[in-house]
Amino acid sequence: MTVALEEYRRKRRFGVTTEPKGVAKPRKRTKKLRFVVQKHRAGQLHYDFRLEWDGVLLSWAVPKGPSLDPSVKRLAMHVEDHPVEYAKFEGVIPAGEYGGGTVMIWDQGTWTPDDPDVAKHLAKGDLKFTLDGEKLSGSWVLVRTRGYQGGQSWLLIKHRDDAASTADIATEAPRSVVSDRLLAEIAFEEGGDVRQAVSADPPSAVEAALRDPRTKTRKRKRAPAVWHSNRTK
Repeated sequence: MTVALEEYRRKRRFGVTTEPKGVAKPRKRTKKLRFVVQKHRAGQLHYDFRLEWDGVLLSWAVPKGPSLDPSVKRLAMHVEDHPVEYAKFEGVIPAGEYGGGTVMIWDQGTWTPDDPDVAKHLAKGDLKFTLDGEKLSGSWVLVRTRGYQGGQSWLLIKHRDDAASTADIATEAPRSVVSDRLLAEIAFEEGGDVRQAVSADPPSAVEAALRDPRTKTRKRKRAPAVWHSNRTK
């Protein structure tokens, strides 16, 4: 299932985007495996769910984001592997570039597979694991669906445990776990499309930000002048 980083690199122009290219050799496996969930307002809003394994970030695009409710099954489309350095990426991908839009580190932490033979369960299409993040925790599973999108379609499901809830975590906790910014604030400060980004923020959170005196002091960086390839994600 693992896709080499060549596909990731082929889709990006690193002289234009600030996304990491990734090291030539993957880092050695550590006892602590990281995970990250990046809220990404590109052509459409989605959440990129990434699990570190074998020197890369295995990645799924989750259109509606993770749910803490075990009765809710969230579509998760498997996409190309990303470099482990991508776990630290928050900012703006220039318009017209692959995945152009605003990216937020919505959650991060470590994950532990139920069975250390992850490759076997990825091939089987049934990966159970535990998350220890700032917003997501407890037991989860990724299950591949049959006969749809050539095996790229999975479901992300929360197991029933003490961390399960019917709360809408995406609405109740919309800010970045590393910068405490909304998507609109990231776009404004990093020279991105604020109008596009703000459409993915909860209105109540935006209204609260507008009332915050710190909003008036925020400074926007000048967006770089670049040629756009007109590629969209």
